[in-house]
Amino acid sequence: MVRSKSEGQPSAGDAFARRPLSNAQRHPDGQFHLRRCSEKRRNDRLGNSRGSRRAGTFYVSGGLVGTTKSPDWTAVDVEDIVALHRRGHEIGCHTFSHKRACDLDAESLAAEIERNRRYFRSLDPSIKVENFAYPFGYGAFVRKRQLATAFQSCRSIVPGVNSGTVDLQFLRAMPLIDRRMDRDGIERAFDEAQTNNGWLIFYSHDVADAPSPYGSSPALMNHALEAASRRQIPVLNMAEALLCAGA
Repeated sequence: MVRSKSEGQPSAGDAFARRPLSNAQRHPDGQFHLRRCSEKRRNDRLGNSRGSRRAGTFYVSGGLVGTTKSPDWTAVDVEDIVALHRRGHEIGCHTFSHKRACDLDAESLAAEIERNRRYFRSLDPSIKVENFAYPFGYGAFVRKRQLATAFQSCRSIVPGVNSGTVDLQFLRAMPLIDRRMDRDGIERAFDEAQTNNGWLIFYSHDVADAPSPYGSSPALMNHALEAASRRQIPVLNMAEALLCAGA
């Protein structure tokens, strides 16, 4: 996670849900089947206090907070994380050192996760880390069951809309990255989500006038938000979307 260089812009991890958000029906194998649920159900679960707020999920590796190792971006600092949390955004989990899950054995992965959790608790005890994103997008089949015991969901960077039977430990997502996505691509992604009653997740690394190779410009981010508003599709963070789905 990096600091956005454009004030007021939602950043990495904004989740755009099909309206009405699908309900998740658990299968014995740990996968879920998405089915339509009413707007009333969504409002009942989220309440009316949310208003028009647009909340994102920011996946953070505690070991990288405050570092300046990359010439492409400025890493967030402690104050940024606490401010995001207190403004209603969700703090999600990477591994503490940003090591790939596929490179870690069970003991090492558990240690990385626990170290990240302890780090967030030290910043603000009210930060609950419930959702995970695979560092660098690399999933790990042998670690999925382990991660399922620790998190409600795990997000990949495999492109696509989540619909029908969904693996919550390997959610698909679309890049909100200038080098990989344009306005027409955003519209096509929303079209697919609406056609298939799906859950559309966008991800980005940073939001800046001159974004990194993995980042979004404010114009691209704003187009995605405007498209959601135009189509009357709610913008939810990961925890909110899963709460609506009953997962």
